[in-house]
Amino acid sequence: MNLKQLKSFVLLLALGTFGLTKVSAQSNAAYVDKYSPIAKEMMEEHGVPASVILAIAMHESGNGGSRVAKNLNNHFGVKGKNNSTVIRSAYKGYRSVMDSYDDFVGIVKRKKTTQSLFEKHPGEKYEAWVKAIARSGYSTSKGWTAKVLATIRQYHLDMFDNDAKQNRFSSTKK
Repeated sequence: MNLKQLKSFVLLLALGTFGLTKVSAQSNAAYVDKYSPIAKEMMEEHGVPASVILAIAMHESGNGGSRVAKNLNNHFGVKGKNNSTVIRSAYKGYRSVMDSYDDFVGIVKRKKTTQSLFEKHPGEKYEAWVKAIARSGYSTSKGWTAKVLATIRQYHLDMFDNDAKQNRFSSTKK
């Protein structure tokens, strides 16, 4: 490879990397805009912090872009049966993304290691929630906890926890 080809390659690599980062940031923002209302609703109804719900969904579904998310409406990597004729998968299929969010919260509620959080920390202390969900066996992937916590911090998802708590407080005050 001569110097001119090498410069062209480096330039293309740099542009490609920048372009992918920009697309990724856009897809993160689009995902949060689209699904934060569902996450806040789940938090208000059940007590799981919206930040935790969103971060896990973003991580597990690739911001809704994974084949499992697109074809099975499964945003949480939940394993189970599906009736898809489009993809063969060990992941559970849902009629809607809302059903996927609902099922995830149900799974968290049924796990022994997370049950006490619903009493002690409903809608708060996202770190405790993520760590307890990881301990429950939800994910066996090394580094999963750190990645989910980093997503919450990087995209300031905990602001949705505060919004939902304020809404709950103001509605009980009326």
